[in-house]
Amino acid sequence: MSKYLSLFFYLLCATYPARAELNIEITGAGENQTPVSVVRFAGEDQGMFNISGIVANDLVRTGLFKLVDPAGRAPHEISEVRYAEWPGVEALLMGTVKAQDGGYVIVKFRLLDMVRRKELMSQALMAKEDQLRAIAHRIADMAYERLTGSSGVFGTRIAYVNRDGRHYRLVVADSDGYGEQTLLSSNEPIMSPAWSPDGKQIAYVSFEQRRAMVYTQSLATRQRMLLADFPGSNSAPAWSPDGKKLALVLTRDGDSQLYHVNSDGGDLHRITFSAGIDTEPTFSPDGKYLLFTSDRGGSAQIYRVPVEGGNAERMTYEGSSNFSPRYSPDGKSFVFSHFNGGRFYIAMQDFESRQVQILTSGGWEKKPSFAPNGKLVLFAAESQGRGILATVSSDGKVKQKMVAQYGDIREPTWGPFQKQ
Repeated sequence: MSKYLSLFFYLLCATYPARAELNIEITGAGENQTPVSVVRFAGEDQGMFNISGIVANDLVRTGLFKLVDPAGRAPHEISEVRYAEWPGVEALLMGTVKAQDGGYVIVKFRLLDMVRRKELMSQALMAKEDQLRAIAHRIADMAYERLTGSSGVFGTRIAYVNRDGRHYRLVVADSDGYGEQTLLSSNEPIMSPAWSPDGKQIAYVSFEQRRAMVYTQSLATRQRMLLADFPGSNSAPAWSPDGKKLALVLTRDGDSQLYHVNSDGGDLHRITFSAGIDTEPTFSPDGKYLLFTSDRGGSAQIYRVPVEGGNAERMTYEGSSNFSPRYSPDGKSFVFSHFNGGRFYIAMQDFESRQVQILTSGGWEKKPSFAPNGKLVLFAAESQGRGILATVSSDGKVKQKMVAQYGDIREPTWGPFQKQ
């Protein structure tokens, strides 16, 4: 039976105080939650360190873990653990944090199997104090992978557009909403951010010259390049898996059609030649196909076409219309926005069976994208008339709302795994 975690999550935040750019509310849970306990690290009281709180928040956000209050118990070494004192706890995470000269901090942690009474993993990590959130996310990723067998995505980033009145910002943030950075600020619309496969650049559409043009921009240097400035509209960029090409939507030859271009802006190649509007391309993980949205059949539906062009295959038939497709990381399914009965839903379709699964309860739900491990889907939603971010697990059981402290959020996209 699904359990509501919202109250527990807010109590957890009260235990581990911190300020986020996005306030997160979680509902739902996995069928078989693993009971784990995260002990406050030794040394956290001596500084502004909150490693254990960040790790605990990361784990509870998945809906897969039930956090057990340590209830005053605070072991930091294996010799201090009394297994009989932890009934019902299957995993215990503990550690230490110590400040070093030069602004460095050493973080040591251990993950214990409390049922088999053995150590699952132990590591020591060093970082600058301003990198401690990244270290905490890395610890949570390692613990998540050891306990579930899947890669964690706590250390990844998301991008979205925040509109406040007539002001637009292209924002990059940690997956939990912290560490917000503004990549571009403009009084004209910004649309369709897309991560490069190495996570070092973002492509997007800007109307700063009063018409749609596509740019790519480095996150490290903020240097940007005008990629597409063809006559008419230039929109909907999507990177190829190898980062060498981008798919685009151009109206240079009439209606909106699909093209691809080298990442340096050269070697433009037209892909589709339909009488309708073709838009929202996305590459398959193997780089051989594009999914896209087209009204060539009378309503917006999702099609698949080889990257070099050819016959397009219609993929969706259910509902009034379907749009904004994105491949799953393993290429076995795709997620999309599904419109039916006056409501927008996030749905997923399997390529082999063609079976469609509705993941959300419906409303104003658009622009889905998978987390790089395929376990979560990020999308745009609305709450009290404001655009917000939301996520849903790929089985539809765990949902999150991520509400900005101000502004109207649109156009979300989940970034790739970060290289260590």
